[in-house]
Amino acid sequence: MKTQGIHVTEWPDLQTPLLIMGFDGWGNAMDVSRGMAFFLIRKLKAQPFARINPDIFYLYDINRPEVDIEAGIMKHLAPPGGTFYAARIESGPNDLVVLEAAEPNLQWYRFADELFSLCRQLGVETVITLGSMYDSVLHTDRIISGIASNAEVLSRLKKKNVIPVTYQGPSAVHSALQSEGVKRGFQCISLWCHCPYYLQNTKHYGLMSHLGKVLSSLGKFELDTKGLDARWEEREDQIQDLIKNSLELQTVINELRKAKVRGTWESMKKSTTGEKVINLKDFMPPQ
Repeated sequence: MKTQGIHVTEWPDLQTPLLIMGFDGWGNAMDVSRGMAFFLIRKLKAQPFARINPDIFYLYDINRPEVDIEAGIMKHLAPPGGTFYAARIESGPNDLVVLEAAEPNLQWYRFADELFSLCRQLGVETVITLGSMYDSVLHTDRIISGIASNAEVLSRLKKKNVIPVTYQGPSAVHSALQSEGVKRGFQCISLWCHCPYYLQNTKHYGLMSHLGKVLSSLGKFELDTKGLDARWEEREDQIQDLIKNSLELQTVINELRKAKVRGTWESMKKSTTGEKVINLKDFMPPQ
């Protein structure tokens, strides 16, 4: 008997929902992808209704379970996985389904099969995957590139200043879902945020805010991102102070400004070869 890969605990009552997916892992630079999913869940008061079976889609020696031990007593063990959330949207024509998950390690095509089966039962017609990656861009840039299932959708993305992707190389689960979704007749979009490679171990709230505005426009729902903007202003002040006091950071940023690289995966490979990646924690005072 085949074990279920996605376990639904309660079927939500939704109106032609959109599915938005944010994954941790390879495509989650500066925590923009999964961070955006968490933000949507919290901001829209989305409720959980289904979970991914971790035994089927994850390797525990890569995505290790998290353990909580206190004074020699194990309190909790949480395997990797993901959860589907449903949100009713009063301000727009479509409700939302949000998946926040670690990127599956195994059986991507089975995952796609079960995912799109779930979508059909929920009435989902449009699927959006979120990704973020390091690139030769400045922390002040707001660059999102994208993939669409057809020319009409791509035209809509271009109107929102989303750059069409040109790329050949290794892929994330996003590509498998894009490919399989199109085969099944779904409208599929994959949005990728370009993060400055010289800043790591921090969140890019500014990019998250920009991504949120693009998503709310595509999905025709209201989303208040003022909190993200405020957090980024505070973080940006810290970054500016670090830049003033670091010749190394100044050199990296000045070189990028001269080149004014408008990120693609190919330009990232060429432009960052031999460059020093600067861990932001190295410059921040101890917490």
